[in-house]
Amino acid sequence: MGLKIEYIDGQTALSEEEMEGLKIPSITTRGELDEFEQLNIEKAIEWTFRLKLKPEQLFTEKFVRDLHKKMYNDVWKWAGNFRNSEKNIGIKSYRIGMELKQLLDDALFWFQNNTYSKEEIAIRFKHRIVSIHCFPNGNGRHSRLIADLIMSKLYDDNYFSWGKGNLIKANETRENYIKALREADNQNYQPLIDFAKS
Repeated sequence: MGLKIEYIDGQTALSEEEMEGLKIPSITTRGELDEFEQLNIEKAIEWTFRLKLKPEQLFTEKFVRDLHKKMYNDVWKWAGNFRNSEKNIGIKSYRIGMELKQLLDDALFWFQNNTYSKEEIAIRFKHRIVSIHCFPNGNGRHSRLIADLIMSKLYDDNYFSWGKGNLIKANETRENYIKALREADNQNYQPLIDFAKS
């Protein structure tokens, strides 16, 4: 039968090859997929609780990949690997490594020089890594967890609340999130910062 996914606004479709990377053949619906992914993500979050991260460790390609792998490795064979397909959002796949390196260097500079507030550093990083779209799937959840880790590990502050809602389902909270992301596309980060803190 295979997995059938209906996508909502802001979600990226998987290629046939990427779909073949599903490790659990019994998953056939979006709901089942979301459930298995969420269990995997919860394990990854538990793993992050034990980490002591310096900026020089967090802002590395290795950490970006390792975190994605921890979040999705129980479900997807390609977890932690950069995509090699083109998507409706994100840069050309061959540019991922270069663009990510630039972002990581920029973020380390922002942190070391207090270029922006801690919230703005976390949100700028989150927004830019999603716009690069490193992985076939899970980029939004991955970017939000990295923003949370920037807050908690580098600034000893609380995780963001991200509107206190489910951002995977089509609902008002997700609509507000997508609106805030579109504002950030125009270099207006305040709505996304406000949403993250709401």
